[in-house]
Amino acid sequence: MKRLSTVKWSVLGLALAFQMSCSSDSNKPNANAEGEKPSTEAQDTLSENVTEAPATEANLAKIVLPDGFKISYYAQKVVNARSMTLTPNGTLFVGTRDKGSVYAIVDRNKDNKADEVITIATGLRMPNGVAFRNGSLYVAEIHRILRFDNIEDNLKNPPKPVVVYDKFPTEEHHGWKYIAFGPDDKLYVPVGAPCNICLSEKPVYAAINRMNADGSGLEVFANGVRNTVGFDWHPDTKELWFTDNGRDLMGDNTPADELNKAPKKGMHFGYPFCHAGDVLDPEFGKGKNCADYTAPVQKLNPHGGTLGMEFYTGTMFPENYRKQIFIAEHGSWNRTEKIGYRVSLVRTDAQGKTTFSPFAAGWLQEGKEWGRPVDVEVMPDGSMLVSDDMNDAIYRITYSGK
Repeated sequence: MKRLSTVKWSVLGLALAFQMSCSSDSNKPNANAEGEKPSTEAQDTLSENVTEAPATEANLAKIVLPDGFKISYYAQKVVNARSMTLTPNGTLFVGTRDKGSVYAIVDRNKDNKADEVITIATGLRMPNGVAFRNGSLYVAEIHRILRFDNIEDNLKNPPKPVVVYDKFPTEEHHGWKYIAFGPDDKLYVPVGAPCNICLSEKPVYAAINRMNADGSGLEVFANGVRNTVGFDWHPDTKELWFTDNGRDLMGDNTPADELNKAPKKGMHFGYPFCHAGDVLDPEFGKGKNCADYTAPVQKLNPHGGTLGMEFYTGTMFPENYRKQIFIAEHGSWNRTEKIGYRVSLVRTDAQGKTTFSPFAAGWLQEGKEWGRPVDVEVMPDGSMLVSDDMNDAIYRITYSGK
């Protein structure tokens, strides 16, 4: 679950001006750059009751899952739902990118269905990333990290946020962030490349950075990371794993998106010189050797928009899902034939060999999408939540088969 403890083991508006990549195989399950602009208008804090019958229940019949699995709505009317974090008390916080809002979703009667969606902040600049630590909610905007203290006791009257850090770059291109606290109790904050393909002299770009919880001690942890919007730590080894979106304008099938592993600080994952471990960039790859950089553990869908990922640490799903990786594929935005729009599974065997296959598919129907998965979150009972910023929903996937 991106960790249910006091520490969470767990962030564009100019797409016509920039070429952006959010980005594999059959959609049979196995056992952004889309041009929107962020909201800048502040709104009143509000809440919505979500207990009425869902209006689009029929859509769920389109989702294909392995035998024994079922999908349902956990919450609806979660407009532009993006990255998620779960508190030990069961509050689900959800960030947005284009809406500029942050939500708290509560299930008071513990029936595994949200009772209320509460808007705790509005008018923020792409507040995609959320993380929870010691009673405080951390929210990542483009250029800064905010902290809402004692937030669960004040959901309807949230405190004025504390600015933890405000010196990140201001570019929106790959500027929205996924954030999470690692096993070292540091806050990990990526900064994507401010372009499709470029080389910046500032080391904060195209990197996963980390800092202390109070905003001090900022340092680069991993280099050559074009744009990660999802990462997690292995439950046993505590190694960081992360998704990375490949560059655009090299064709529909090149390069692949990536799943990477960073067991230590200082590793370089290739961007902008080498992509997917074996594709030299036509401009920045001249004179370079892909062998000098860390190759991905697993190649993913080219331009599939691989975003949130999480190790499965629950017990509801069958044994062969334990400690395996679920990945939300947001879907392609500029590929000739659309790809992604699903939740996929990466398995690793005892020899370290990985496989990549669909798990939940059906948000793309005959080339037309009706939903776009963004993030996944494992719940205490072992079920899994999936956020969708197009259908404005949080889904719940359960297993009851043999």
